[in-house]
Amino acid sequence: MIIDLRSDTVTQPTKGMLDAMMSAKTGDDVYKEDPTVNALEARIAELFGMDKALFFPTGTMANQTALKLHTNPGDQVICDSNAHIYHYEGGGASFNSGISCKLIQGQGGMFKAEQVEEAINPPDFYHSPLTSLVEIENTANRGGGSCWDFNEIKKIKTVCLQHNLGLHLDGARFWNALVATNETAKDYGSVFDTISVCLSKGLGCPVGSVLVGNSKLMDNAVRIRKILGGGMRQVGYLAAAGLYALDHHVERLAEDHKKAKDIESVLKKLSIVKHVQHVETNIIIFELHQKADEAKFLEALSKHQIRLSGMGHGKLRIVTHLDYTDQMHDKVLDILSKMKL
Repeated sequence: MIIDLRSDTVTQPTKGMLDAMMSAKTGDDVYKEDPTVNALEARIAELFGMDKALFFPTGTMANQTALKLHTNPGDQVICDSNAHIYHYEGGGASFNSGISCKLIQGQGGMFKAEQVEEAINPPDFYHSPLTSLVEIENTANRGGGSCWDFNEIKKIKTVCLQHNLGLHLDGARFWNALVATNETAKDYGSVFDTISVCLSKGLGCPVGSVLVGNSKLMDNAVRIRKILGGGMRQVGYLAAAGLYALDHHVERLAEDHKKAKDIESVLKKLSIVKHVQHVETNIIIFELHQKADEAKFLEALSKHQIRLSGMGHGKLRIVTHLDYTDQMHDKVLDILSKMKL
């Protein structure tokens, strides 16, 4: 039995999800004639109280489309130094949109409104890039699945309004944040100009993300998606998985969060572990005392068919998810509690 804790992207569709996919009604989505895709987009837009939603094959493509919608070549986006759009999207911000990133040194992948204010380039100083967008990530992946304080988000929105800046949310694990904080999608829809949400992470779908926003921006989203190669045909089979997940897989995220907290507790007791980041959702990031021990640690777990991710710089990551069963969890806790190098 392989216990794969590298990411919440390793899950397989449940039987109920597969049944929903196989019975989906489809059409040609390039002509906007796929009824299941249309239903998913309408539901997401309604969920956030926003005008339009658009289905994407990947979260990266959804984020890259949002960056393009908000900016012109030569502009600059403000984001955290650990942001996914900076580290894990292949340099797409510069390649696709011709923009640069102004990095804020936040805490746990999050920053303050005052830091945003300080990072804005003077619009009349033509030597520097024109600041046009602020981007945040909730939950913050490299921040250990940390959740933003919504009051701080509202303060950042005020700064954006004062300086005529767009505000985009990379909500790759947004559903985890909702379950952990008891906030609502409409809360976020009232603040952000665009929001990307992933269906293939915590919700267990095989593929898919959705970009949602208001008409002024979203009217051009389908064109940008086409330019990036994201025009799809009978994609309703995948959209059906998203609809099923919204009905059955959101509330259960609390189970993943509890298991992550259990693992956090065990790791904190190990003499070989130097530090464990505070766990809020389904991600556990920790460091060993000696970087040289990382390979030995991973090898020891591998012998028990347990997989997790090395993040570099001595950090390791565990992610709980839909396919991580109670039986697996008991085994992991037992193995970890006995770990010595």
